[in-house]
Amino acid sequence: MQFNSYLFLLLFLPAVLAGYFGLCRMKRHTWARGFLAAMSLVFFAYANPWYLGLLVGSAVFNWAVSRMLSVEEKKETGKGDGKADGKADGGTDGITGGRFGGRMVLAFGIFANLALLFYFKYTNFFIENLNAFLGKDIAFTRLLLPVGISFFTFQQIGWLVDSFRKETRDYSFWEYFLFTVYFPKIAMGPILLHGEFIPQLKDPFRLKADSRNLAQGLMILAVGLFKKVILAEFFAGPVNWGYAQVEILSSTDAFLVMLAYTFQLYFDFSGYCDMAMGISRMFNLELPLNFDSPYKALSPVEFWKRWHMTLTRFLRKYIYFPLGGSRKGNLRTYMNIMAVFLVSGFWHGAAWTFILWGALHGAAQALNRVFKRQWENLHTAFRWMVTFLFVNLTWVIFRSESISQAKLFLKRLLDFGNMQINPSFMDSFKMVELPIWLTEHRVFTVLGLYGAVLCLVMNARNMGETELRPTFLRGAGTAVLLVWSVLSLAGISGFIYFQF
Repeated sequence: MQFNSYLFLLLFLPAVLAGYFGLCRMKRHTWARGFLAAMSLVFFAYANPWYLGLLVGSAVFNWAVSRMLSVEEKKETGKGDGKADGKADGGTDGITGGRFGGRMVLAFGIFANLALLFYFKYTNFFIENLNAFLGKDIAFTRLLLPVGISFFTFQQIGWLVDSFRKETRDYSFWEYFLFTVYFPKIAMGPILLHGEFIPQLKDPFRLKADSRNLAQGLMILAVGLFKKVILAEFFAGPVNWGYAQVEILSSTDAFLVMLAYTFQLYFDFSGYCDMAMGISRMFNLELPLNFDSPYKALSPVEFWKRWHMTLTRFLRKYIYFPLGGSRKGNLRTYMNIMAVFLVSGFWHGAAWTFILWGALHGAAQALNRVFKRQWENLHTAFRWMVTFLFVNLTWVIFRSESISQAKLFLKRLLDFGNMQINPSFMDSFKMVELPIWLTEHRVFTVLGLYGAVLCLVMNARNMGETELRPTFLRGAGTAVLLVWSVLSLAGISGFIYFQF
């Protein structure tokens, strides 16, 4: 099930809201949380019911491992010794130091989670490369990637590490279970930390319907839906057209296709983040900010502080710091940065294009750190242009089906001998909503829309960056966006990040 579907918007979401707050009104708070967890499982199982056991099994397994960590803690440190951070044996991060038995249990739990992820997501990648290396013909597996497996795997790993650090003692299994399966974030994040979500479940003031939160949530949902259904889908056509026939692209075509994907990905992911945030607001629950106008960034470092912020946080907290962070000299720091971004690239997809994309961002991070003072002395406009160009060029690799396709695309981009716009490129845009007089002047219309969208992403504030006060005008705007988006739902593609 997807947020941008009739089933979700017209049936599932209203039914879950009514059921949840109906049970809360009857003071059946435990039942209400159970109902929300059960409906989250329905949401997950809609794509493929066979993977429901995978999610439930993963949750039960990781809860059991976290309890084993608690047992090991009592065995090795005793109760009430005041050690609350897992650093008792001289460790610097709560993982590399501390209890031997606990570290073994933690390693087992992390290995099991990664093994599950690797089996479903990376088996065919390794078979493909093994066949190429050995000249064999090992058959590929026929596995359907479970929705959100990359997200809930990382979240579970974070849960285990925090359990080792003695930060998860006060939670019940059912609180943890809802934290794991909560449907607004199960498919595409954000990657939650238990401390920012589970305490909200204990807050009695969040257990009754709040008209203000319902109104704000609906506004945020409407904006997110509009971003996905109207704006992201507008650019999906030329992106699909361009990457289907890279060999015929002119330099201008390639440039416009590159920008189209940059905008498509922006509105796709931003739209999802807004929708997840808006839906949660309706339930009086807050999700962490995951998207903060990343194309305003003035450096590759700042870009990753704005793009997929909870993934950046996870990688920093659970990989970069345990590797030593910046505490062990410059060379080790740069190696740690590269390791983090290689993991980020591989996490995004089982292909060399993603690994290369991550490596390039890691190298840019390291260079930005080396020349930080010189970079900050440059003009703001220049820093933005270089950063934006770098992000665009690396998105080419990210979107390409292979390294060779990425090389060909970049070659076409730099072929300034051919600057014509292919007529079929113009035909790839979905422009049915535009007035007839605009569609008759497609080149000027498209270029104008590109400029307008660039101004929008550079100047507008995302929904997570602003406080919303329900007003008549905002209510009318919400209604217009909802009606427009719902009427345009037919034939809309899924969210890009579903593949991760």
